[in-house]
Amino acid sequence: MDPRRVLVADDHRLMLAAVRRALAEAEDFEIVGEVSVGSRVLPAVRETKPDVVLLDLRMPELDGLSCLQRLRKHDAAVAVVILSSYSDEAQIEAVREAGALGYIVKTVEPVDLPEVLRVALSGQPFTVWGAEEPQGGAVPIGADLLSEREEAVLAAVARGLSNRQIARELWISEQTVKFHLRNVYRKLGVSNRTEAARHAYSSGLVPAGMVGSAYQQGAH
Repeated sequence: MDPRRVLVADDHRLMLAAVRRALAEAEDFEIVGEVSVGSRVLPAVRETKPDVVLLDLRMPELDGLSCLQRLRKHDAAVAVVILSSYSDEAQIEAVREAGALGYIVKTVEPVDLPEVLRVALSGQPFTVWGAEEPQGGAVPIGADLLSEREEAVLAAVARGLSNRQIARELWISEQTVKFHLRNVYRKLGVSNRTEAARHAYSSGLVPAGMVGSAYQQGAH
């Protein structure tokens, strides 16, 4: 399968370099263009024909939300994932309503970026990555919003498998396993494997008899 074409729109050189490095090892993505001013986004989309635009919200000449609205009007087919240094709820809701597939706060681990893009492009509901948890811990979202892959990882954790064993069983990398686990913990409002395994049992994802071994896993 041909790699997905990515256009990166951000006015910070360090961020552009970080995205470039993060996607360099991902064979399923190819950066086809970079722009640093908002007014160049739409012309660059027409020139490079990307599958997805990584779009910073705060850029010179034209802000990210305005760029997103223009893209939705002139090229509804291209996917847009927002990059931002801020996790303001009103801002997030505005881009969701404007048609973005997801919202990445720039505190997200760069190594997670390829998997974030894969998830965003997989059809999963609009998701925010990298936002700080509110005081008092994570707010549970619920198992009903776990993706199919996250459910598979959770079930494997409940069976007592290590990250390496899960990676082998699901044919993914250990880094991808860790990425999915972080999302599972956040969505369920838990902080470790034992709590996640208990949730898997209580929600019926795995039979009760298969859960006990997960409690012996010391790694998070």
